[in-house]
Amino acid sequence: MRFALLIFIIVPLAEMLLLFEVAERVGGWTTLGLVVLTAVIGIQILKQQGLSTLTRANQRLNSGEMPAQEIVEGLFLAVGGAFLLTPGFITDTLGFLCLIGPTRRMFVKMLIRSGKVAMWQSGDQQQFFYTSYSERSRSAREKGDIYEGEFKEDPPDDEKNDRLGRD
Repeated sequence: MRFALLIFIIVPLAEMLLLFEVAERVGGWTTLGLVVLTAVIGIQILKQQGLSTLTRANQRLNSGEMPAQEIVEGLFLAVGGAFLLTPGFITDTLGFLCLIGPTRRMFVKMLIRSGKVAMWQSGDQQQFFYTSYSERSRSAREKGDIYEGEFKEDPPDDEKNDRLGRD
């Protein structure tokens, strides 16, 4: 929580300082034009990359595969688009890093390898999920103390008999 609070305070302050510095060197109207230009270029890249990612996801779905990589890439595209719509050069840089294919794919692979995002597939069932582990559960998982599985709870015998019409 403290980390998020710091980001919401530090990033806007850094953006303003950088905008003021750039405006002082090249002029206010030029700075404003650059901010608008990066947003327009970013939206065009977002459209192109979004369609490309959607096409790859559809191809994977049609072949019976789970498009886990494409789903996470879509999230990065959305975050990158939000960064580009936020005025400032720092957020624009982060936005472009999320939109450019090679850097976005590198971020996605790092995220998947970290174990925060995982895909599970067994037969016809496929699941894609986000996990967040505490240090305690991570150490327990590494020691092998956590067991995963599925179960189905049978109703008590009284309910079975009621459904079957028996007394």
